[in-house]
Amino acid sequence: MAKKKKSADFEQVEPIGHRVLVRKDEPKRETRGGIALPDAAEIPTITGRIVTISAAVENDEELPLRQYDKILFHPKNAIPVDLEHDNQLFVVPVDDVVAVFRRSKSSSDD
Repeated sequence: MAKKKKSADFEQVEPIGHRVLVRKDEPKRETRGGIALPDAAEIPTITGRIVTISAAVENDEELPLRQYDKILFHPKNAIPVDLEHDNQLFVVPVDDVVAVFRRSKSSSDD
């Protein structure tokens, strides 16, 4: 009989309340024009993808957030989740989500 690994017990994180679980994008080291940015020039708002949303967010029709949305968020109240070696997961309150990136629909979609 094979034993289960203890670390496998916590492979899923479900945010509670009005929060989402976000995988933070890698910080940009240069602008689109090719200008290198020093590490000290970190912008306090960062982007990421929503991995999981809480039941409260999913059931709130006023919140336009869905799983896999790319978002812009302020990291001040983001809580790091230590599940991965690179620690790119954060639980973020929806109040700190400042924008959702959406693709524009072209007129050929009509």
